[in-house]
Amino acid sequence: MSPFDTPPDRRNSDSIKWGRYAGRDVLPLWVADMDFAAPPPVLEALHRRIDHGVFGYGGPWPSLTESVLAHLEGEYSWRIEPEWIVWLPGLVTGLNVACRAVDGEVLTATPIYPPFLSAPHFSGRKLNRVELANSDGRWHFDEFALKKAATLGPAFDSMVVASRLFLLCHPHNPVGRCWSREELLDLAAFAEAHDLIVCSDEIHCGLILDADQRHIPFASLSPEIAQRTITLMAPSKTFNIPGLGCAFAVISDAKLRHRFERAMHGIVPHVNVLGLAACEAAYRDCADWHRELIAYLAANRDRVNATVDGKKQLKMNFVEATYLAWIDVRELGLADPAAHFEAHGLGLSDGADFGAPGWLRLNFGCPRSTLDEALRRLEEGCDAACNAAGDAA
Repeated sequence: MSPFDTPPDRRNSDSIKWGRYAGRDVLPLWVADMDFAAPPPVLEALHRRIDHGVFGYGGPWPSLTESVLAHLEGEYSWRIEPEWIVWLPGLVTGLNVACRAVDGEVLTATPIYPPFLSAPHFSGRKLNRVELANSDGRWHFDEFALKKAATLGPAFDSMVVASRLFLLCHPHNPVGRCWSREELLDLAAFAEAHDLIVCSDEIHCGLILDADQRHIPFASLSPEIAQRTITLMAPSKTFNIPGLGCAFAVISDAKLRHRFERAMHGIVPHVNVLGLAACEAAYRDCADWHRELIAYLAANRDRVNATVDGKKQLKMNFVEATYLAWIDVRELGLADPAAHFEAHGLGLSDGADFGAPGWLRLNFGCPRSTLDEALRRLEEGCDAACNAAGDAA
């Protein structure tokens, strides 16, 4: 039996994910937080750090930095310098700092992880949104829409560059794309043509589900692209340690890095020392655990695919990365899809929060027994909606 089949029971704990439906028979498959225990080497590193007994102000140390450098080079053939790293207490913090550090309007493509939509607002920046295209069963960027959104000024009649920052989700949450080299090169050319800084959220880079695909850091495309890129990474999603609050930015351009660090002053706290210890162990000692995780998640993904394919009213594209399924339920004609499925015992993320009403996001980073019951409830909720529509007709 896989260790992922029998994780700790998170009910009646400090879990935000499970606490949302406390006292109700609702399976929580909403927030991007897996139900699996952290890898044993991470737990051992945390125990050693706790046994030290002192928890004063701390900062990164040489072997931690080396673990990050070795991980990026070993996994992605991306060589970086130690001084390019800016440590952060979370990736969402990095998104907000980037919006503060780069003057001008912000551009992104929806549907998208909700902080992409809120960070520009919190920073007093205008957000320009375009829709990802979805054709032939594949999500992709709409080149024409991107160019139009990047060049239309506030009056919408003058061809001036309004956007200065492009927020890229790579791999993509929620649509599950692992962007190809060709797609990334097209985005790089777009950024260069419009003089955009790219903030690339790569927090799901360790969750590519198929062996024939590989994550390519956006900044690794060329030295020129690296000069206009803020890369945000963290071990939190891959190794399920988001509560430890540890992330980092990689910024090779000294001037851009200085602007980013200046925007942090006075508002961004030090990184949790336990998070730093966990980060080193995750990147250095957890390769075997990671391989087992990917195999487990890929099998879960296939279970979700099979269920959705069996319901003609439901649609989803193949998930290449993440542990998140993005499901189109618009054909059910529900006024509030999330509430409907919650009433049938299934707590999912509402697509409206991602800029796409009528869609739902399902987190399949859970034990197979939980997923199978969740998929049974998904089918039940779908059938109930169809029966209700038939009765109304």
